[in-house]
Amino acid sequence: MTKLQRIKTFLLISIAAIFISGCTSIGKLPSGDRLERIKKSPNYRDGAFRNPGDASTTNKRGVSFFSSIKRHFFEERERARPLAPLPSDRTDLKNLDPAENLIIWLGHSSYFLQINGKKILVDPVLSGKAMVLSSYEGSDVYKTDDIPDIDYLIITHDHWDHLDYETVTAIKKRVGKVLTGLGTGEHLEYWGYDSKIIIEHDWGESTELEDGFSVTAVRAKHFSGRFRTRNSSLWTSFALIAPGMKIFIGGDSGYDTHFKEAGDKLGPFDLAILECGQYNQQWSRNHMFPEQTVQASIDLRAKKLFGVHWGKFTLSIHPWDEPIIRLVKEASEKNVKLMHPMIGEKAGLNSSETFSKWWEGIP
Repeated sequence: MTKLQRIKTFLLISIAAIFISGCTSIGKLPSGDRLERIKKSPNYRDGAFRNPGDASTTNKRGVSFFSSIKRHFFEERERARPLAPLPSDRTDLKNLDPAENLIIWLGHSSYFLQINGKKILVDPVLSGKAMVLSSYEGSDVYKTDDIPDIDYLIITHDHWDHLDYETVTAIKKRVGKVLTGLGTGEHLEYWGYDSKIIIEHDWGESTELEDGFSVTAVRAKHFSGRFRTRNSSLWTSFALIAPGMKIFIGGDSGYDTHFKEAGDKLGPFDLAILECGQYNQQWSRNHMFPEQTVQASIDLRAKKLFGVHWGKFTLSIHPWDEPIIRLVKEASEKNVKLMHPMIGEKAGLNSSETFSKWWEGIP
């Protein structure tokens, strides 16, 4: 991309951001009883949620918003997006054997889980875009019509690449319960979800679900906000406990001691699903480098690691496939078992299957 093209892209994104500020898709800030509950949270002070021990800034100290924009759009980057379509599979989500325990990656941080017959959907973004950023060719093998009835929709936080207005509104009649962080339910109610099915959590809070399932919200090191106001809702990870299985649903988080704390208190986990992409030094407070992702899985005492937050959108400055290359290398060196199926490929939670390095050879 030439400098002129990057400038045009930045201008288009700026115009689009101004336009969407008045649109329904931006959501709604917490109010009423929900806001009163938020104000009582020990993680909320001075009008916003905070990461323990951190200042309110979301970037590394000394890094301004405009310097991040300049680096992202105006500096030369190689292989920011794949130049060929990504390979994928297309498992029929509506006709799965209910006895299978499995995970199916939908690209970026979206994935489908089936555990003991329960169907769980995490951070689904199936519209082909995150805010105004388009998905890679070949990464959109699933659309909202492909999603079956869902027992639990889990939303880790309200960023556009995790909470997609078009997706969640299209599937709302197929969702049994929503599990999310404090404040995020305001968006969903504004978009037509019944408040009775939305369960919001502060860090450390647990909910007992049906048939031996439960979730506990776990501290993450990140931030929230869809455009106008940051940190009015809570970003969170979740420990999902099912009969005979524990899954750590990471969402977005920088590396810190909270992973070991969760591993000691709630682990060991059968699988940790953690972000490994969209990193750079400027964002090191809120996103992990692949090597940190591997260490976080060790801290969580996880038997397997699944790296997400890559393979669909370019949000940072590294080559599109660098996250998985670095993750594979570090996992091998640290003897961590890594799952890396292609988008749409069925992967068993109880199996010891191996996966191809499907990203190799894609320019």
